[in-house]
Amino acid sequence: MDGHTLFKKLIFATQPKINPENDIQEITKIERQYELLLYNDDINTFDHVIKTLIAVCDHTIMQAQQCAYIVHFSGKCVVKTGSISDLEPRCIKLIDAGLTAEIV
Repeated sequence: MDGHTLFKKLIFATQPKINPENDIQEITKIERQYELLLYNDDINTFDHVIKTLIAVCDHTIMQAQQCAYIVHFSGKCVVKTGSISDLEPRCIKLIDAGLTAEIV
């Protein structure tokens, strides 16, 4: 066997096997990431917003404080990202607590 033939065999032996069926199955397993947005209002106090973010979104005190300030100065803030099934109950709890929120 000459060097050229050996080289070809090595190249083809190391090529990855592509299986479109597996690739499609893997793509469908990846779920789109949504964003839970919190909007500013003139009603709720910083303390209420911070406590609610800690309780509902599992934020640390620092995260909740930062989000509260971003909402106050920017008008809105992404407070959580994830699947729709994770964010929907959180959004409902934020709204039930008197905050203005939506999933995008």
